[in-house]
Amino acid sequence: MTPPRRGKTNLTPYFLLLPSTLFLILFFAWPMFQTMVLAFRGEGVILNLREAPENGAAVTGQIRQSAQVILLGNRGIPVAAPAAVSGEEEAPSETGEEAASAAEPWYLIRGLDMANQAFEGWVPASYIREDEPETEGGPFTSGSVRRRDRDVRSEPGPISPVVAQVAQDTAVEIAGQRTVEIWYEVQGQTDSGETVTGWAPSRYLEVLSTGGEQVTGFVNRGDSGEWTLRYIERMFADREFIPALITTLLLIVLILPIQFLLAFIMALLLQSRLRGNTLFLYVFSIPLATSDLAVGIIWFSVFTQSGFLNSLLQGLGLITSPIVYLSVESKHFMILAVVLAEVWRATSIVMVIIVSGLQAVPESYLEAAELFGASLWQRVRYVILPLLKPSLQVALILRTILAFQVFGVVLAIAGRGMTVLANEAYRWYVEFRNPNMAAAYSGFILLLSMITAIFYLRSIRTQEEARE
Repeated sequence: MTPPRRGKTNLTPYFLLLPSTLFLILFFAWPMFQTMVLAFRGEGVILNLREAPENGAAVTGQIRQSAQVILLGNRGIPVAAPAAVSGEEEAPSETGEEAASAAEPWYLIRGLDMANQAFEGWVPASYIREDEPETEGGPFTSGSVRRRDRDVRSEPGPISPVVAQVAQDTAVEIAGQRTVEIWYEVQGQTDSGETVTGWAPSRYLEVLSTGGEQVTGFVNRGDSGEWTLRYIERMFADREFIPALITTLLLIVLILPIQFLLAFIMALLLQSRLRGNTLFLYVFSIPLATSDLAVGIIWFSVFTQSGFLNSLLQGLGLITSPIVYLSVESKHFMILAVVLAEVWRATSIVMVIIVSGLQAVPESYLEAAELFGASLWQRVRYVILPLLKPSLQVALILRTILAFQVFGVVLAIAGRGMTVLANEAYRWYVEFRNPNMAAAYSGFILLLSMITAIFYLRSIRTQEEARE
C-alpha cells in the first residue's frame, strides 16, 4: 500500500508574519527595552581614578558623579605630536577618539612679563593672536597676547604653577606647540567614605576654584555606568509623583464610563438605520481629525475669563462678571474641563470599535429576542453586550492606555496647575534634562497599562474563552 504523500508546506503565513514581527521588534520591543535600560542603568555616574594619566592604567578607586574633589595637580598628555619651530611632527599617541576630541593646543612662548623680566612658559593657543608665518604653511613663530592679562604656566595645564603674567597685546615668541589632553590628579571619597587618589581626564571634571593653596572641583560626569534602583526610588520619592498618579487614575475613572456610555448610545443610533444616520457618523467622527493639543486649546478657550462659557452666561444674564474657572484654587474645574475635552476628543474612537462589533451581531439573534418579547434593555443586556465582549476588550484596553498617556489636553488646559504621569515624564526629560527619570516614569506608565490590559483580558471573556 502506497503511503499518502505529504502536502507542500504553506510558507505564506510565515511571510505574512515577518513584517508584523519586524514591526513589533523595531517599534515596540526595542524602544521598550531602551526605556527599561534608561530606568535601571545610569550612564556616566561613576568616575574611575587611575594610577597614571593614561586610559589603560589600573583603577585606584571610583567616585560618584557630582562628588566634590581636590585637584592635586595636572599633566598634559600629548594626543598629537608637538609642532616644533622646525615644523617636524611625531606620530600621535593613541589615547582614543574621545581624548582627541577633548584635546587642546598649547603654545610654548617667550618674552617679557609685566615686571619686564624674561620668561618662558606655556599658555593655551587661544590666548595668542598669531602673526603670519614666515613661510606659507609653516609654523607660527610670533604673536601677541589676546585681551586681558594672562598667566603663563610651567607646563600645559590649567592648574600648573604660574611662572609669569603677561599683559594684553604683549609681543611674544612662539617657541613650540603641543596638543594635549589635560589629566588631573584627583583626591576624593568613594561611596563608602574611603579617600582615594588617582588620575582622571579633565573632560570629566569641573574646576570650582583655583585661588589659594587648594584647588577644588567636582565630578561633572563619569566614564562608566551602573545598574541601580536609584531612579525608581527617586521617582517614588518625587513630590509630584503622588499628585500625578492620583490625577491620572481619577481622570481614568471619570472619563472611561462616560465615554463608553456615550459611544454605545452613538453606536446604537448609527445601527438603527434612521434617516440621515450617515450624517451622524460624519459628525461623530469629527474629533478624530483633531490632535489632543488642539482639543486642549479649544476647550481652554471655552473656559477662559473671556471665553465662550462666560460670554454665554453673561449674555443670558446669569452672571454679572466673568468667572475664573481655570486656576490653582479651582482644581475641580480643571479636572472637569479635562474630562469634557477628553470625552469630546476620544469617544469617537470607542464608537468606531463598538460599531464594528455591532455589525458582527447576527440580525437573527435580535429578531428572535424581539419575537419573544424582549425589551430594548433586555436585548442590549442579554444579546448585544455578551456578543460585544471582544470589541469591548479592544476598546477598553486602547482607551485605558491612551488615558494613562493623556498629556496634551492637560498641558493646554491646566498648564502647571495640574499634573499627570505623562506630564512628569515630559518635565524630567525636557526641563530637567534627565532621561533616566523620564524613562522611570515612562516605564511606570507602561507597567500600569500592561496590568490593566491583563485585567481586561481576564475579566471580559467570551464563554469559549472562559471554558479554556
